[in-house]
Amino acid sequence: MKVRELTDWLDHRYPVGMAEHWDNVGLLVGDDEAEVNHVFLALDLTETTLDEAIAVGADMIVTHHPMIFEGQKKINNHSFTGRRILKLIRNGIQYYAMHTNYDVLGMAELSADYLKLTEREVLAVTAQTEHGEEGFGRVGKLPHRMTLRECGEYVKEAYELNDVKVYGDPDRIVYKAAVCTGSGKSMIPDVLAKGAEVYVTGDIDHHTGIDAVAQGLTIVDAGHYGTEYIFMNAMQKVLEENFASLKITCAKVKSPYMIL
Repeated sequence: MKVRELTDWLDHRYPVGMAEHWDNVGLLVGDDEAEVNHVFLALDLTETTLDEAIAVGADMIVTHHPMIFEGQKKINNHSFTGRRILKLIRNGIQYYAMHTNYDVLGMAELSADYLKLTEREVLAVTAQTEHGEEGFGRVGKLPHRMTLRECGEYVKEAYELNDVKVYGDPDRIVYKAAVCTGSGKSMIPDVLAKGAEVYVTGDIDHHTGIDAVAQGLTIVDAGHYGTEYIFMNAMQKVLEENFASLKITCAKVKSPYMIL
């Protein structure tokens, strides 16, 4: 099939118009008239994931995070972005990214599924569609009341993580939870407004964490990678259900950091 057949379908299911104004999504490198037979899915287009894609013979890469965020005045081997673009072109690989549009139309509900939240509502509304409100994150009820310590363990198990960071009294009972994958500190005012007792997200810095606790909110920081690598398996399932002829491969799941 042609690349544009796949990208048109993706653009219809996850419209680029739902992405934030600062984002950069869609076909970022490549020719939409090229043939695609093997799609490689990754959270980020790193040197490692690009080499993985080449090794398995993929002719298209789809990532959640865009490799190109800012305008590029030069494409050459002097920058890591330039080197990856050149490598994509040399190997005939087309590159597509679906970031905040997927956060709104895929990741928000997916993350709530992982935590088995009930009585869900949108955390931060960004659009009104024919299907109702859409936006970042979800708020809902955990399967049962639990301590913050137990909630941290629950999140760690749900996302199959090695570690999480917890802000707040570990013995406090929590029930109403908010979740926003990736870097979610900007959503804390929305979390407080929704009356959530615990917030599951990533990239919480020291001051944000202690300030949230001072406002009566507890936090489970499961990491940016830890909350978003689920994109790969979810998209693999969607693509296999809709494009039986395509071969789909996911990047190896590997945290970008380690705790010594």
